[in-house]
Amino acid sequence: MKISFLLHNAYGIGGTITTTFNLAQALAERHEVEIVSVLRHRERPTFVLDPRVALRSLVDLRQDKEHPSHLRPARVFPRSEYRYGQYSELTDQRIAEALATTDAEVVIGTRPGLNVHLAREAPRHVARVGQEHLTLNNHSPRLRTALRRAYRGLDVLTTVTEADATAYRHRMRLPGVRVEALPNSVPDPVLPAADGSAKVIVAAGRLVPVKRYDLLIEAFATVAADHPDWQLRIYGKGDEHDRLRRLIADLKLWNNVFLMGPAAPMEAEWVKGSIGAATSDFEPFGMTIVEAMRCGLPVVSTDCPHGPAEIIADGVDGRLVPVGDRDALAAALLELVRDDGLRRRMSRAALENARRFAPAPVVEQAERLLTEAVSARRAGRPVVRERAGVTLAARGFAARDSALAAASGALRVVRKGRS
Repeated sequence: MKISFLLHNAYGIGGTITTTFNLAQALAERHEVEIVSVLRHRERPTFVLDPRVALRSLVDLRQDKEHPSHLRPARVFPRSEYRYGQYSELTDQRIAEALATTDAEVVIGTRPGLNVHLAREAPRHVARVGQEHLTLNNHSPRLRTALRRAYRGLDVLTTVTEADATAYRHRMRLPGVRVEALPNSVPDPVLPAADGSAKVIVAAGRLVPVKRYDLLIEAFATVAADHPDWQLRIYGKGDEHDRLRRLIADLKLWNNVFLMGPAAPMEAEWVKGSIGAATSDFEPFGMTIVEAMRCGLPVVSTDCPHGPAEIIADGVDGRLVPVGDRDALAAALLELVRDDGLRRRMSRAALENARRFAPAPVVEQAERLLTEAVSARRAGRPVVRERAGVTLAARGFAARDSALAAASGALRVVRKGRS
């Protein structure tokens, strides 16, 4: 089977890129796989890609940035999608051409706007699989309204958590579309797992407000007050860097908290720690949580929607604390810092429980979904039948989203008139 992934920008840094590369590389062991990157801004990808996976781009910003068509707005890519400003008439044209000429049996879109292209423009013989790496609640009413129409052209829609899959099934009414949770996978570690002896807490991700590294640093101040021999290492880059550095200075934690910059891959850094930390207000999945656990680190995480609670068994392989609760976070960290035996027991449990996110079980599920989609497309039938009892509830959500979208549009018109 030939499988093609349609990706926003394979040359950047982010969770969707990581998970796409991971899945593509695992599938390449038995299938012909390519990644089509809509945008490109540098010579080589940041992450190493298995040579068995072909990579090509559609719009190279090093040459096409001032292309006349790239200066005109996109018409297919939905305006309400977060990345809309990076898309254009040129990306519309290049994506349409790529889909029209593809020899893949199945194409996988990796974000809402690309899923819209796929649903509307893929040839009839191509199986269409849309991936959602955020959550339904994270999308605006305008975007949900657009997706409710477009996604009916998909064969399969995957989410990264069961909670989000349930939301799509009950709120979107996508007759004939198979909606299934497909978690992200993490490659099998190549280094020995952490042994729990290092006095280091590790966190990783973009330095952006939603990740709440300020909360983590403030909570760690309580840890450092009682255990000054422990460190907190935060890996990543982003707009919050300078503010976090000032916070570290204000709390006089220069010798305990370190902004390490980005690291790819992270495995060599995880195994240097004994505890992982994730403090987001919102986390569609929690890729870094799985990465840490696969390296033998119990993870202390906020119990934010939707991912952490589907990954961590509270009190078994990590701890879940209320979102934004600095004191609860500090207490959970201290619990693991103070108890070597507990930390090591949770470490062993983390290794065992995180195996379900290894490539093998995830790829097996992905292959089954892709095979069913291809078979259904060839037979000219939907992958699933619409389930009774869903229609009425879904119509109610659709009406509410339409009303909210209309109100939002009217408000924009009023504000524009005033300006």
